[in-house]
Amino acid sequence: MKRIFFGFLLSTLFLQCREPAPPTEQVHALFLTGLADLQTTVETRLRPLAESGRNADSLRTAFLDCRKKYKRLEAFTEYYFPATTRLVNGPPLPEIEVEETKQFEPGGLQVIEEFLYPEIDTSQRKELVREVRKLQRELKRTAALWESTELTDAHVFDALKLEVFRLISLGLAGFDTPLCQTALPEAAEALAGVEAYLAFYETDTPEFRNLRKTIQGARQQLNRHPDFDSFDRLGFITGFANPITQQLVAYQQNRGIALFTEARPLRAAARTLFEANAFNPDFYAPTADGHRLNDRVVLGQKLFADPVLSQNNRRSCASCHQPGRAFTDGLPKAVTLAGNELVARNTPTLLNAAMQGAQFYDMRAPSLENQSMDVVHNAAEMHGSLDEAAQQLRKDAEYVRLFQKAFPATEEAVTPSRIQSALAAYERSLVQLDSRFDRYVRGDRQALTAEEKYGFNLFTGKAKCGICHFTPLFNGTVPPGYTKSESEVIGVPVRPEARQLDPDLGRYAHTRLDPLKYAFKTPTVRHVAHTAPYMHNGAFRTLEEVVEFYNNGGGRGLGFPLENQTLPEDKLNLSAAEKKALVAFMKAL
Repeated sequence: MKRIFFGFLLSTLFLQCREPAPPTEQVHALFLTGLADLQTTVETRLRPLAESGRNADSLRTAFLDCRKKYKRLEAFTEYYFPATTRLVNGPPLPEIEVEETKQFEPGGLQVIEEFLYPEIDTSQRKELVREVRKLQRELKRTAALWESTELTDAHVFDALKLEVFRLISLGLAGFDTPLCQTALPEAAEALAGVEAYLAFYETDTPEFRNLRKTIQGARQQLNRHPDFDSFDRLGFITGFANPITQQLVAYQQNRGIALFTEARPLRAAARTLFEANAFNPDFYAPTADGHRLNDRVVLGQKLFADPVLSQNNRRSCASCHQPGRAFTDGLPKAVTLAGNELVARNTPTLLNAAMQGAQFYDMRAPSLENQSMDVVHNAAEMHGSLDEAAQQLRKDAEYVRLFQKAFPATEEAVTPSRIQSALAAYERSLVQLDSRFDRYVRGDRQALTAEEKYGFNLFTGKAKCGICHFTPLFNGTVPPGYTKSESEVIGVPVRPEARQLDPDLGRYAHTRLDPLKYAFKTPTVRHVAHTAPYMHNGAFRTLEEVVEFYNNGGGRGLGFPLENQTLPEDKLNLSAAEKKALVAFMKAL
């Protein structure tokens, strides 16, 4: 008996003295536990209620519980398995593969949401059950992928910071909760997940205690004010979200965990989404030749203003993209080179155009380099030739000198491709993220008026602008990865007063898939006070007209039979004061 007791005592002491598992292993285990909990909830509650439940409230409650459980996992599912996650909580729209001219049906929680809100349609029970079963398969796939995923401390901190960025830009706007309107309590759950994973890196230091206290304060704020329309998003971002990511980066560095250095659109070292140097426009350059080196920018600016690129030597890039007009021309549509017609679409601004993965309203060009080739060779716009332009430029000693400075160590500096690279480098230098809004979120609390602050809260809340124009770029480049640019079908009329859909088919003209009929890239709203008229056809003369169009529910709200409209057709019911505040905020950009 003594030997048994002594052996038990030794084993107990061994267990007590053994080092705890590394934080990455504990994170891995906690995620797996949470995923199993979600799978169980889907299996034992959501699916049975979907199959035969008669109580609508019980079904919705089970669904919302699944969403909350998922939010605690989101940091890592989005980080490691974006393709699978699209079928767990992706947008309820077909996934388009442009290169293959294929579309893939959506799946997951957002698709299920449409069966449950605003009312449950019992005639679609089979379809609902089908979607729940699809969700189960994807969760099982996620579990299998996670089992073989190896974590590092740097990846854990990176994923958690990006989750807070996702919350700021997508979660608070209701991007994935458009019908159930549970964005704020779900954001609290996402932060609870961040806090739980960080607990494995706890130290008895003021830095960790402050970080935990800020996260807990943010969760309390979200749960204390759950009303979607009235929530003070700007106050939350400046008072809680920005401090969380700043403290998170500082704590990571204090722990000796290195920040990533690889090229990304959103720099890995960014402490907040709103830092002056948070974004890297050079990421979108297809080669290093298009990076914003000073000599290339100088050359590109000179080429931009030179009519040598056009057939008649009279039109330059700056003829339509005028620097004094925020690189637009102030016209609904520009006049063609021949001067007897109009070009197909409105001239978009080049300010911040670098911060997107596709160019033109129909997104047909994957880079600024491709965009310049298209414009130069377009018969209606410049009707020129890059080859012929290069030949002419080789005869100009000043240009030869500038090309050699911009592209040293090359046998032939003046080439068509380097004309494109120089133009693109200049356009990438036109990133301007220094508006009064930016100054406000960086700490200058006098930079915005009360009306402008209210306008931001409307923009990212009740008015639903922020679910397409994502904070802080306010374009359709999807955060926090910023590698994919989105298009939308909103149903723009020929004219504001007309009850006729503009006939321009948008992306469908190049990619013959029905969801892309009348689809156009989501442009930036920055500098919008200087880029009128608006939309791909220049239909709206003022921001007030634009707001009224959205307030009425877009094309479908105007009565257009546009089945594939991605803009919600329900009226926003904005008051006159709310419309005015929206316009005031956009002008602050």
